[in-house]
Amino acid sequence: MAKNRNKKKRNGVLSMDITEAPVSELPQAMDTSESGAHNNPAAGAPAIKVKKGKPMKRSKNARKQKSIEKAIGANEKTVEKVLKNESKKLRTQSAKLLYD
Repeated sequence: MAKNRNKKKRNGVLSMDITEAPVSELPQAMDTSESGAHNNPAAGAPAIKVKKGKPMKRSKNARKQKSIEKAIGANEKTVEKVLKNESKKLRTQSAKLLYD
């Protein structure tokens, strides 16, 4: 009941205004303002969607950055191990070929 107290009661139906604004037939100058260029300093950079919401706390942001760096480091470490194992395999095969 309290929710309806601010609503206005309308008894009649209102018609829409359908009158057209007069259009001038004279040629108009083209708008050459670059309003978007001032807002985006790095126009050549790819656009990254940023979530608009509650700002992240500094400690949470630090943990997130640390976990990302840790994941990248682990990935690089595994790539290095794979390369090391492949080179080791090639060395042993070439050594076996020398003595056969």
